[in-house]
Amino acid sequence: LIMSPAMWKWTCLVSHLLLSTTVSPLGRQQPPHPKRPFITFTGEQAEGNFNHLVVDERTGHIYLGAVNRIYKLSSDLKVLVTHETGPDDDNPKCYPPRIVQTCNEPLTPTNNVNKMLLIDYKENRLIACGSLYQGICKLLRLDDLFKLGEPFHKKEHYLSGVNESGSVFGVIVSYSNMDDKLFIATAVDGKPEYFPTISSRKLTKNSEADGMFAYVFHDEFVASMIKIPSDTFTIIPDFDIYYIYGFSSGNFVYFLTLQPEMISPPGSTTKEQVYTSKLVRLCKEDTAFNSYVEVPIGCEKNGVEYRLLQAAYLSKAGAILARSLDVGPEDDILFTVFSKGQKRKMKSLDESALCIFVLKNINDRIKDRLQSCYRGEGTLDLAWLKVKDIPCSSALLTIDDNFCGLDMNAPLGVSSMVRGLPIFTEDGDRMTSVIAYVYKNHSLAFVGTKSGKLKK
Repeated sequence: LIMSPAMWKWTCLVSHLLLSTTVSPLGRQQPPHPKRPFITFTGEQAEGNFNHLVVDERTGHIYLGAVNRIYKLSSDLKVLVTHETGPDDDNPKCYPPRIVQTCNEPLTPTNNVNKMLLIDYKENRLIACGSLYQGICKLLRLDDLFKLGEPFHKKEHYLSGVNESGSVFGVIVSYSNMDDKLFIATAVDGKPEYFPTISSRKLTKNSEADGMFAYVFHDEFVASMIKIPSDTFTIIPDFDIYYIYGFSSGNFVYFLTLQPEMISPPGSTTKEQVYTSKLVRLCKEDTAFNSYVEVPIGCEKNGVEYRLLQAAYLSKAGAILARSLDVGPEDDILFTVFSKGQKRKMKSLDESALCIFVLKNINDRIKDRLQSCYRGEGTLDLAWLKVKDIPCSSALLTIDDNFCGLDMNAPLGVSSMVRGLPIFTEDGDRMTSVIAYVYKNHSLAFVGTKSGKLKK
C-alpha cells in the first residue's frame, strides 16, 4: 500500500498488524487494542524517500526500493540484507550513458532512485530498475540480493529516461515452456525518439544472456512497442503518458494511465489542457502491438466529476459484492481512486472518490468499439497519435472477446468514457492509494490518504 511521499519518508508501516477498528462476531465495532503499536522500519540514510515495496507471497519477505538502496526485510521489518545501488557519476543528458560511450556532459555524483521493483517468481529473482544511466535494471537473487546480472550494452537496456519514481510500471507475463515477457510502460519525458511508452521485452532464464530486455519482436518495420510521435509535442509541449497501475487478466495486459489532452470547453473558441484517465489494453501474444486500445475512465457522484486517477488495484468480486453487481464471485473488479476534476495533475484537489469497475464491462465496451470500427464506422480517435481524422476501415471478420487486432485500425481509441461505480467519497483528506481482497465472501478495501490515515 503506497501512501503519500511525506508518510513514506524513511518510515514503513505494516498495515495489517493494526487496523483502525476490529469487528466482533456480533458485528459491533471494537476499539483498537492499546498495546498493539505499528511496527516501523527506518532506513540508513535520510537522503530520500522509499519508492516501491513488494512482498514475496511465498515467504512473506518484504523488498523495499529506496534511494541508493534495496532492502530485504522480514515480515516483522527486521533488515535481512541491504544492496547498494548508488550514488554514481552520471548525467541525465548522456544517451547512451557514459558507461557505453564517452559523454561530453559534466558528470556529477547522482542518486539512484528506485523506479520499478518486481519479483520474478519463476527465476527466483528481483528486477530492480533505477534512475541512473537512463533506467538500468539489476537482476538480484531473492535470497541474498546477490547481483545476477545488469544488462547495459544495448539501447534496449535503457528502459526510461525519467528520473522520478512513479513513472515506470511493469507487468510480467509468465509461461511454463518458454521465456517470460516483461511489459514495461514509462513516461518518456520528452524523449520519444529514445524510449517507447509501452513495450514488451524478453525475460531470459539466464540473467546475463545477450537477449535480456530485448524487444520480443523487432524488425525494420514492426516492433513490440508503441512510440509517441515527435510531432505530438508540437501540439502539447509537455505531453506524456503517466502510468499509475498495471496488471494482467485473461489474455490481456492492462495499464491505467493519466495523460494530457487539448479540449474545447463548451462555448469557447480556444482549447485548454486537461488530463484524462485512460485504461490501455494489449493482447499478451500480440508481438506487433496491433491490439492497442485505450478507453477513458472516470467517476461521478452527485454531479461532481472525479477524473484524475490516483491509484488502482485489481481484486475479485467475492460472493456478496458479486450479487449486487450481477457478476460472478471470481470476476475481476478494479478498485480505483480518483480526485476531483481534470486540470490539476501535479496538485490534485483533496476531494476524492473510491470507485469500482467490472473489468468485463470495460472489455465489452472495447469489443463494441472494435466491431464498429471494423464495420468502417467513425475514426481511430486517438488524439496523441494525431489520427482523429483517419477513418476506420471495414473488414469482414468476426470480432470476439479475445480479438487481437490486425495491421489496420490500430492503435485505436474509444471516445465515450466508461464510468465507475462510486462507493465512497472523501472531501478533506485525499485518498492516494488502495488495495483490496476478499475475506469470507466480503470484498474489503484498504485506502491510504494524503495525511497518512488508513481506512478500512
